[in-house]
Amino acid sequence: MIRFFIGILFCCFASQTVNAQFEKYFREKTLRFDFYHCGDNRTECYYFDELIEEPYWAGSKVSLVDTTGYGNQMFKIVDVASGTVIYSRSYCTLFNEWQTTEEAGKSRKCMPEGVVFPYPKNDVRIELYARNRQGDFEKKFEQMIRVDDYFIRKFTPRYETFEVMYNGDPAHKVDIVLLPEGYAENEKEKFRQACEGFVREFFNYSPYKEKVSQFNVRAVWAPSKESGVTMPGEHVWRQTALKAGFYTFGAERYQMVEDFQGIRDVAAHAPYEYVYILSNTQKYGGGGIYNFYGISAANHPTRTGKIYVHEFGHVLLGLGDEYGGNAPYSDMYPADVEPWEENLTTLVHFDRKKVWKGLLDASTPVPTVVDKKAPERVGVYEGGGYVAKGVYRPWTNCLMNNLHATDRFCPVCCEAITRYVDWLCQ
Repeated sequence: MIRFFIGILFCCFASQTVNAQFEKYFREKTLRFDFYHCGDNRTECYYFDELIEEPYWAGSKVSLVDTTGYGNQMFKIVDVASGTVIYSRSYCTLFNEWQTTEEAGKSRKCMPEGVVFPYPKNDVRIELYARNRQGDFEKKFEQMIRVDDYFIRKFTPRYETFEVMYNGDPAHKVDIVLLPEGYAENEKEKFRQACEGFVREFFNYSPYKEKVSQFNVRAVWAPSKESGVTMPGEHVWRQTALKAGFYTFGAERYQMVEDFQGIRDVAAHAPYEYVYILSNTQKYGGGGIYNFYGISAANHPTRTGKIYVHEFGHVLLGLGDEYGGNAPYSDMYPADVEPWEENLTTLVHFDRKKVWKGLLDASTPVPTVVDKKAPERVGVYEGGGYVAKGVYRPWTNCLMNNLHATDRFCPVCCEAITRYVDWLCQ
């Protein structure tokens, strides 16, 4: 009993110490650093755009420095006076996905991006990192930020917001903001119903339904000039608030937005950590990128909830797609590099998959052969990461694989999601 109370006191002391770090370095609002991410399939570079002060900070005040090892990109905020890294986050981008397409070998491109962090009290340096061919982070860009610079633009609200589900202080919750795409001015109630449907469907799946009290969900009403969504491959073009479109990179079902800064402009109306866009269509498809945003059809007749949780698996902690083929990528997972995603491996460094290995029975062979007659078990099954050979997944059928064949996440994805939500909610 004494040890138990000592443990509680230690945890409380540690939490207060880290909160003191937030109070020492940050204010209760957000600073956004916008830039352009440019290059081709061999190179990438960054060009500063602008700084924007946003009114809310919804993130943790404890989990300030990212130690997950996730993501293909990372940014660090360094206190200039002390040289201390006071904030960092890993993430992925649509540009990085584009780099793996055939087009990127023939042309160069720029995409607007931006990162957010709690507003520093003192001058800082931002550093942008990207993984190299060997999978290690390399610094690509840095810039000094004067926090009293009068060129920092103040955010100006334009849209109405409303709460969909509120469970408490944003600092101790995962805060999702829902944005509308392709909802015309007269479809406000339809969007509100879609938001309520998102919560109802999303929290019907484990492990999210067990963690529902650790989430807040808000929405921003940003109407489009026209109803519906853009589908270039079908010669359908709509004037919409976020400029999303299907056929991204030539893939019919891949619906994405290139203007990430435009997404941030709308999301900033509410306290948020994660952006999910509800697209006014019944067409199956969407997309999700780690610490970037997710989007999918809000009106699909049968699989809306499955699409939500699948794409949010990408957005929340970068879970990889466990299916093989039918993607416009090449060399997404090099055979000689271990993927950072919790649910994919090339077996180069499978020992690094702590969650996966912890759930793997010692008697299970690696790799594991699919046995359709046996009950599902955690294994190392070949086929995943868009290829049939060389990349392995932990379960024969998971919601990160085939949405038609299952209605649950595998134990590895469940455990990884649970751990990450708890880390965010400290």
